[in-house]
Amino acid sequence: MQAQIQALLAQAGGAGGERGTMGPNIGSHMEVAKLAIFNGEAGRVGGFITACRLYIKMKLRGNTVEKQVQWVLTYVQGGSADVWKENIMEELESGEVEYELVEEFLTCLKKEFGGGEEESVKAAELRKLEQGGKMVEEFVQEFKKVVRGSGYEGRPLVEEFKRGMNGRIRRKLMEVENPPTSIEQWYRRATALDRNWRESRREEERLRGKKEQGGGTPKQEQR
Repeated sequence: MQAQIQALLAQAGGAGGERGTMGPNIGSHMEVAKLAIFNGEAGRVGGFITACRLYIKMKLRGNTVEKQVQWVLTYVQGGSADVWKENIMEELESGEVEYELVEEFLTCLKKEFGGGEEESVKAAELRKLEQGGKMVEEFVQEFKKVVRGSGYEGRPLVEEFKRGMNGRIRRKLMEVENPPTSIEQWYRRATALDRNWRESRREEERLRGKKEQGGGTPKQEQR
């Protein structure tokens, strides 16, 4: 079984090389970021699966489910992940397990290494997240990333977003006649308000600069 795993690694181009050479129907020639090795760490399973989905969609769509699963396994290395990988390889080889879609395999991987531990890690990260000096649209994207897999939804999710954003924007949105209620409304209206505020600041600075330039001319003429 170990020899089979090593053969798969060689077929994929080694741990540090370019992957995606497992079949003639590779698809697009667009550059795709290389995956980082997944060692079974719960906090990284979500990002690893997302990266796998993207690469398979762009580069391995024409390959069989078996080859797609094998390709993912070449990136599962280290610690408890090695034991799990060997078990999966044996089950596939014996016919004990068969995946109709690669998504079924990725779901299995997430259940094995994610579970409640990943959710608790994400939830803790979400509770510490703050906007700080970032623009709202940057904060929204970072917030969305952490939310995935955190278990937060509905009102608790809205409250975490309100807590993390800067007080100036939060107060303005809560004081309007029809404040946002859903998380999508908070995303959209907070982003628009921040953009308008920044544009207003730029316009004020531009007008102040023109006024200062104009105010200096008469003094020079009097001299």
